[in-house]
Amino acid sequence: MKKGQVYEGRIETVEFPNKGKIYLPEEEKTVIVKNGVPGQKVRFSVNKIRKGKAEGRILEVLEPSEKEIAPSCPHFGQCGGCTYQNLPYEEQLKLKEGQIKAMMDEAVDGPYIWEGIQASPRKEAYRNKMEFSFGDEYKDGPLALGMHKRGSFHDIVNVQECRIVDEDFRKILSSTLEYAKNSGLPYYHRMRHTGFYRHLLVRKAVKTGEILIDLVTTTQEKFLGHFDSQGWVETLRSLELSGRIAGILHTRNDSVADVVKDEGTDILFGQDYFYEELLGLRFKITPFSFFQTNSLGAEVLYEKARSYIGETKDKVIFDLYSGTGTIAQILAPVAKKVVGVEIVEEAVEAAKENARMNGLSNCTFWAGDVLKVIDELGEVPDLIVLDPPRDGVNPKALEKIIRFGVEKMVYIACKPTSLARDLEMLQGRGYQVERMGCVDLFPGTYHVETVVLLSKLNTKQHIEIELNLDELDLTAAESKATYEEIKAYVLEHTGLKVSHLYIAQVKQKYGIIERENYNKPKSESSRQPKCPPEKEAAITEALKFFRMI
Repeated sequence: MKKGQVYEGRIETVEFPNKGKIYLPEEEKTVIVKNGVPGQKVRFSVNKIRKGKAEGRILEVLEPSEKEIAPSCPHFGQCGGCTYQNLPYEEQLKLKEGQIKAMMDEAVDGPYIWEGIQASPRKEAYRNKMEFSFGDEYKDGPLALGMHKRGSFHDIVNVQECRIVDEDFRKILSSTLEYAKNSGLPYYHRMRHTGFYRHLLVRKAVKTGEILIDLVTTTQEKFLGHFDSQGWVETLRSLELSGRIAGILHTRNDSVADVVKDEGTDILFGQDYFYEELLGLRFKITPFSFFQTNSLGAEVLYEKARSYIGETKDKVIFDLYSGTGTIAQILAPVAKKVVGVEIVEEAVEAAKENARMNGLSNCTFWAGDVLKVIDELGEVPDLIVLDPPRDGVNPKALEKIIRFGVEKMVYIACKPTSLARDLEMLQGRGYQVERMGCVDLFPGTYHVETVVLLSKLNTKQHIEIELNLDELDLTAAESKATYEEIKAYVLEHTGLKVSHLYIAQVKQKYGIIERENYNKPKSESSRQPKCPPEKEAAITEALKFFRMI
């Protein structure tokens, strides 16, 4: 197999995130392709071969899957926003649930309760926030405003018929694009770093119908002086919308990065916030503060998290990565005190105002990085709720969180691979997964939220083992590879994560002698988790590779 070769094959399975697997018997190799669904026969080209693994790009769907349907969105396939609109919603849920369950079965040590996946209350028009990008449809082509083309960093797809937002979003998008074209001002070119228009941010509350619109541009003088902001405002205010425009804003952003960044915002009309309601509470939302993008789905998600937390009377709860304080305030009425920590200062101020507005006096919010702020809180929690960004929890911050030793912890993850990584540390430090389930906040895409309940292990039934081989006198066999080298080998060749304890158990099985009483429990009533068969086989293979057995 060589890079650039073209093959045909059928997608057997799709793993998270969006990784279709095609086995080629003539090559005795599995190729990973994106943007396909199980059962499709496709023609694809190989575009990467590294460390024995091959990746390809789908060129054409030769035969559709038996489960495929016609997507409702005309932009599907071009736009990079959605992946599974060509599957019935029930099939989307089955696919996502299977992906997450398989991943978590690998990540979790021991049995746990799997509660399946819950559907989004809305299958379309569910998003309350969109960030549209300015660009061109192709190199030197006409001005476009929409989403990035699938697989492209530069090209933008006009998405006036986007189905994951409602008609108000589509009207605002179309009228802004028309205004921008008529203005004659250019979009900001990401490579040349010149131009004016960058992004259009639209947020709309499902319950109140209030809309916030923000145009993000550069401050380059030769363009800024020709920007008729009031003309744009009048264009928007003349639209017939089902919702009500609460504010129209102009944000300045000269950063090189292709992200929406606030370097100063002017209010052109109305106000720079709007209100949304969740589970009977009211929340003030500002342009850049975090708030779940599916309001109705968020109610399902937070109800699930609340059920996991259980009894909260007379308890202190930490809500880490708290955003505008939604979870904190949902828990506050039945808790002694809730302390929220969020790095975005704007969101913290909104959270404080939300708590006052909802009559909650037992909420405290801190602005700052969880890693730095957690030492200054002056409280010892009884429960901890984690709702981190996509990259998960900083390992150093997670260590500090674990040291509180709370009996229960609820982790809400928008990226399951980050959750799987963090679970390894949590389980290694004495927590076990009790129950887990998913909530689909993003129909049509491969994204999904996962909620996990963790509890502290019973110290009379379990022991923690910390191995530091640098302090040990190693046998000849042990000196051939460290535990970290064995772990790395297993992960690279099988995708499995194995603990030091599991490696020690397999080594003992093959007669590799450890120091006296190594890995023995401290009391006769203690028990240790046993290495699962698939992980034992993978560790055994690693020991053979390093010629330790």
